[in-house]
Amino acid sequence: MSEKGEVDLTGAKQNTGVWLVKVPKYLAQQWAKATGRGEVGKLRICKKGNQGKAEVSFTLNEELTVIEGKEDKTVSVPREHPFTMQSVGGQMLAVFTETPSEKIALEGVVVQRAECRPAVSESYMRLKRLQIEESSKPARLSQQLDKAVTSNYKPVANHAYNLEYERKKKEEGKRARADKQQVLDMLFSAFEKHQYYNIKDLVDITKQPVSYLKEILRDIGIYNVKGTHKNTWELKPEYRHYQGEEKTDE
Repeated sequence: MSEKGEVDLTGAKQNTGVWLVKVPKYLAQQWAKATGRGEVGKLRICKKGNQGKAEVSFTLNEELTVIEGKEDKTVSVPREHPFTMQSVGGQMLAVFTETPSEKIALEGVVVQRAECRPAVSESYMRLKRLQIEESSKPARLSQQLDKAVTSNYKPVANHAYNLEYERKKKEEGKRARADKQQVLDMLFSAFEKHQYYNIKDLVDITKQPVSYLKEILRDIGIYNVKGTHKNTWELKPEYRHYQGEEKTDE
């Protein structure tokens, strides 16, 4: 829309009435093939008797009746399309257009609704058959090659992150859980040398699975989530005894 959101209401002042017509997809596609503002067909409106309802039909131009399908298949679409007329009811419908300069204009108010349907004929049945055949074909087909593909692109058999995941998985599988007391002895021995350890170093020292090791550490240790020693473990105060720690007299 335009920056100010203005709408040209000239169509409303002229009290222009328009028809809202639903057409088959193939018919709209054939209309799009018409060059320039060429004629796409003829609309015929007949009224039977003084009180009779109007009969409306659309005849497609013959040069727009050919549809090309896959594998060089062609079919002719129906030319005759009778209208099924419908009332607007209590709805207030309008048609707007937008110009390249993003200006919105009211073209008119919908005074009649209709549905354009193809007349059932042999050409229509051939069209439906072609549509069903093409929709049922797989999007991808296997093809036997006469020679090897020599393009530079080569598919990766296994990506690096998959290989790393498999390596860690195998390494975890090789680590058997040791007795808890044995693991505690190894941890206390390590913490006598250093106050802080990350989980990777403790795994290397104890050779235990990560989940099992963390389970034991939660009993005796504290995990630092911030500060200078972020993402490291240290012993709870009641378990601390470090080498070189100065003793203080009470």
